[in-house]
Amino acid sequence: MNTLIALAIAPVGTGDELAKEVAEVISVIEKSGLKHRTNSMFTEIEGPWDEVMQVVKDAAFVLADKGIRTEVVFKADIRPGYENMLTGKLERLEEAMEEIK
Repeated sequence: MNTLIALAIAPVGTGDELAKEVAEVISVIEKSGLKHRTNSMFTEIEGPWDEVMQVVKDAAFVLADKGIRTEVVFKADIRPGYENMLTGKLERLEEAMEEIK
């Protein structure tokens, strides 16, 4: 079943700058081959539920396996019958915004 998630994985207690650790997390997501995009707060991932959840686990444990306390926050949108939600949601929103102008 196609799933879109917004995901934030971050180390806890490693200091003020998290870019190095977050880069390791994003690298795991990129290697998954699933559609994804990253912004300043979250990474969105789209794909079949089981594959997405495996990537969440793999990405979180890249830090946890090093003994780093790891915080995981995510929101899932499971929408049967829909594909391409990563960009389709924004396209529908932009169309709606144009209609109300």
